[in-house]
Amino acid sequence: MFGTVVVGVGIAGLARIRDLMNPMPSSPSEHLKLFGFVSRRSFGSINEAKQISLEDALRSKEIHAAFISTENKTHEETIRMFLEAGKHVLVEYPMALSAKAAHELWEMAEQKDKVLHVEHIELLTEEYKQLKKEVAGKDLVKGTLHFTGSVLDENKTGFPAFSGIARLTWLIDLFGDLTVTSATREMQKDKNYSRMTVHFQTANK
Repeated sequence: MFGTVVVGVGIAGLARIRDLMNPMPSSPSEHLKLFGFVSRRSFGSINEAKQISLEDALRSKEIHAAFISTENKTHEETIRMFLEAGKHVLVEYPMALSAKAAHELWEMAEQKDKVLHVEHIELLTEEYKQLKKEVAGKDLVKGTLHFTGSVLDENKTGFPAFSGIARLTWLIDLFGDLTVTSATREMQKDKNYSRMTVHFQTANK
């Protein structure tokens, strides 16, 4: 069995705990054993998974991999700690708040001979797979992708582009490398409203 720990118990972290405690039959998850979860808040246990300290998770010889589900701002530091401790890492997107930090983390994982995987579960859904089939072999002439959400705390999530990075990975996976041609941001603090508009161009323009 491959020992794991979940770090962070927001929506994503709780889903990880649930899935690790009740793996799908014949799935790779059946070979994973959840040794506990790490959180700044005190829970004791969740769904029979016990809370352990960060220090114990890093030191444990039984834990081989960490699932990081904390706010964006802390991803980089947490990844570094677990790689330093010789653990494999799966992290919810984005891996870090800068490309420079992300490249450093990839290099660190290679040096440590550890897997560093950025999870984007949407790319594995049946709906997305169907979308990919529909655009295969077609030329993109023009398109718009619009999505909405609540206003995020930039101190925790980073610049607004990071809240949309999942959609950007959709576009790159579907249409290849993109170049930013323009970007604007509109803010109405009195209405707690923020909008970011970005124009991209594909390699064949």
